[in-house]
Amino acid sequence: MLKKIAASLIVIGLLAGFATFGALSVFTDTASVPSNTFTTATIDISTSPTSALVTYSNMMPGDKVTAPLTVTNNGSPELRYAATSLATNTDAKGLRAQLDLRIKSGVTTCTNGGFDIDGTLLYGPADLGNDPAINVIGDPTQGADTGDRTLAGSGSEVLCFQVELPLSTGNPFQSATTTATFTFEAEQTVNNP
Repeated sequence: MLKKIAASLIVIGLLAGFATFGALSVFTDTASVPSNTFTTATIDISTSPTSALVTYSNMMPGDKVTAPLTVTNNGSPELRYAATSLATNTDAKGLRAQLDLRIKSGVTTCTNGGFDIDGTLLYGPADLGNDPAINVIGDPTQGADTGDRTLAGSGSEVLCFQVELPLSTGNPFQSATTTATFTFEAEQTVNNP
């Protein structure tokens, strides 16, 4: 019996030695994947000029003013934009509702004479603006809305604005003044149906 116990202990010792030897002889390696950096995009819209796009002093019935406005996407992702017009009367005469605004894209020559030759009408003829602001291009509500415009990353487009005082304007509008502010609001198009 003592021989069996001794033989068992020898076998157990050998197995333990093999297990230790086997554990020490395993080759290993490790790989890591560093520098996983995430950067968010920027939605950045600008206009040129930034002030006094269409102005006219001493306007008479039948006069109109036409000027180009460049809208630029300064970011890299595509964006969608809309524009509103806030017009305030500095007197009680209501000139903002009398003036007609038209906005076009694709006008080759954005002048009084060139405005009606080509391009696509985006707004008007309708009121210059109101208080609260009215939508003149698309709708600034989040998501794709009828009339919204898209610009590719680093892209731009030229819009042609024309404001006219109709020939039918009567004497109550003499010496009237209104001021309009056009606001362009942009949002991402990716993941924003």
